[in-house]
Amino acid sequence: MNYRKLDTALAMALNEIQNQNEISLVVFVHTENLLDSNAIAMLENLGICGVGEDKQIHTASLSINAVSQLSEQNWVKYLKLSQKLGFVNQG
Repeated sequence: MNYRKLDTALAMALNEIQNQNEISLVVFVHTENLLDSNAIAMLENLGICGVGEDKQIHTASLSINAVSQLSEQNWVKYLKLSQKLGFVNQG
């Protein structure tokens, strides 16, 4: 796993998960501008929909193993954990 490509929240979340194959992380995958057919195929095999050659940010539900695989790819710039948003108090 290339921890330099993970944001702090994602790195911490990895330590809290017991099953490395369980799909339990919602992650933003930041990629290079132009993806080749192998990169597109890998993203699609991980269940990422709508992968296009001109798209740089992809949202995916991933396991620890998938995060590890992606972090080792040279076309992946950064992996960031999606944060759950709460409602702003309007009172």
